[in-house]
Amino acid sequence: MTTLNTIVQGVLLGGLYALYAAGLSLIFGVMRLVNLAHGDFIVLAAYVILALSSAFFIHPVFALLIALPFLFALGWALQRVILNRTVEENFLVPLLVTFGLQIIIQNGLLIGFSADSQRLSLGAIETLSLSIGGLNVGVMPLITFAAAVAVIGALSVLFYYTALGRKLRATSDSATFVQIVGINPRAVFAIAMGIAFLVIAIAAFFMGVRSNFDPSVGPARLLYAFEAVVIGGLGSLWGTLAGGVILGVAQGIGAAINPQYQILFGHIVFILIILVRPRGLFPKQS
Repeated sequence: MTTLNTIVQGVLLGGLYALYAAGLSLIFGVMRLVNLAHGDFIVLAAYVILALSSAFFIHPVFALLIALPFLFALGWALQRVILNRTVEENFLVPLLVTFGLQIIIQNGLLIGFSADSQRLSLGAIETLSLSIGGLNVGVMPLITFAAAVAVIGALSVLFYYTALGRKLRATSDSATFVQIVGINPRAVFAIAMGIAFLVIAIAAFFMGVRSNFDPSVGPARLLYAFEAVVIGGLGSLWGTLAGGVILGVAQGIGAAINPQYQILFGHIVFILIILVRPRGLFPKQS
């Protein structure tokens, strides 16, 4: 029963990692952009939700709903004004630009909010648990995993069954050829980044509810997101969910052996999978 509990908790933790990774996977799948500031954007979004909740004395869920259109606009503007100037260059240019954004965000948040840890409070639901087959499962981890499935499912529907999705896929295949049929790849990239920021906002909400955060935690979130994306297969949305679950279970097993091994076991499993399957378990088919 202890082993089963460890696996279940790891799977649920993997849902949070999948939320961290979904936006990163979308952006890489569409424009082959590795965003080194992704984790810091998650932290920034968490602070936006916290600021709205505190300023207007509203529940964090309502603050999230208010933040969503703002963050979509922020992602759209970031891509349109800054990152579109780099996507056609060699891969080092966007890496350096997003690294610079990472530093700016971290220092800006330190100035604006200090280094003190913060948290989004939902009240009693944070400690509620359900007894399922002899296992006590937290309600918030269950909601988080359900949100991850819903978000990735919605992205899959958008990507494969809508007109916008066809534009995203076509632009991903060739940003040059789509211009022949009148599609502006820069506009498509901006919309994709806006959608990624919607996912970032949802990930930030659950991060803020599940754990404390401060301006310095972005790189760790980026690392978990990157590992989940690579394990699942670059550009594969459902693979990202699988990667997050594998990473969460590995960390859960490590923590069960020794709490100090939690993060280490995740990294070890990541390395082993890459040695066996360099493209990940479920790579996007070309």
